Amino acid sequence: MAPKPLTVSSPAVIIIILLLFAASATAHDYSDALRKCILFFEGQRSGELPADQRVKWRSHSALHDGASAGVDLTGGYYDAGDNIKFGFPMAFTTTMLAWSVIDFGKTMGSELGNAVKAVKWGTDYLLKATATDGVVYVQVGDAISDHNCWERPEDMDTLRTAYKIDRNHPGSDVAGETAAALAAASIVFRSRDPGYSRILLNRAVKGKS
Repeated sequence: MAPKPLTVSSPAVIIIILLLFAASATAHDYSDALRKCILFFEGQRSGELPADQRVKWRSHSALHDGASAGVDLTGGYYDAGDNIKFGFPMAFTTTMLAWSVIDFGKTMGSELGNAVKAVKWGTDYLLKATATDGVVYVQVGDAISDHNCWERPEDMDTLRTAYKIDRNHPGSDVAGETAAALAAASIVFRSRDPGYSRILLNRAVKGKS
């Protein structure tokens, strides 16, 4: 199944644009805009939510993702306003978030920590999606059944089919973007968590090859 357009990634691009103009703009509260952009990602979180989750109306969801394929695919981000997890836009989003922190982290102020957490929420999932050699899980959920049923993820009862690419079912675009996300995030954590950074970089190199 082809990935959806990169809808969920838009806020990551917005973060970059906001930071580019923040230094010269004084008429608007861009720090508040940045905070709300990052809050968007917390609202899109799937899986078991942490104690410091700021979007309190969200709760744990999709706690058995990947079970049908015998793997753990819990976590990550839902796409746009639905309950599907698409690997391509999620990886692109994680790449953009990582480069936002790398290039503009020093100007993020109190939101830097939350931005770093947003990156890690994405990479933790991408590590799960690439845990099997030669396989990348690229989607969880069935788009048809999901888009025909409007319900919050905490209550969803639609199919949670796991889709993958491998040697017999290639997908170089999503595989490459997943490797890019892991590699970019490894820079984010190079000094913050060297061990985690090495895991990300090694997986990126392994996935690229």
